[in-house]
Amino acid sequence: MVILRTPRLYMRKIQTDDYSSVCSILQDIDVMYAWEHAFSDEEVVQWIDENIMRYNRDGYSYWTVIEKASDKLIGVTGLISEQADYENYVGVGYIYQKSYWGNGYAFEAASACVDYAFNILHLNEITAQIRPENTASRKVAERLGMSIKKQFIRHYKNKDIPHLLYSRTI
Repeated sequence: MVILRTPRLYMRKIQTDDYSSVCSILQDIDVMYAWEHAFSDEEVVQWIDENIMRYNRDGYSYWTVIEKASDKLIGVTGLISEQADYENYVGVGYIYQKSYWGNGYAFEAASACVDYAFNILHLNEITAQIRPENTASRKVAERLGMSIKKQFIRHYKNKDIPHLLYSRTI
């Protein structure tokens, strides 16, 4: 079932049979540099399961991004319930196969997600958690009309990793 459509893309829920396509994204260290590791097979399975759990709990999560012209899964974009400094937010996230970088797909899909957050979910704020050195993701957030709300430390895999919290309100 299609959740969102844009001129070049459509998005749907991630399914367990998307495993190999999701592996091609999450197991590429160049793509996953912000996480500082490529995912193992088991971590990809857990990531897919976590997204399916979020659909049931929150009604949203990362969605697969399918390029209409090729009908190929090229990335994932979606809305994520997350925390920064123990405060709850709904953030937009985007992760794409490296070969599709620089084509505006992340902005196109994320823009549709932001519209969905404001117009369908009636949220007053949408955020993005981005590492300071991730200039490509920062540019997407800024094109989405977001600005830096604060800097915070995100704890991941026993590491303290500085992040910027970008925000856009209605």
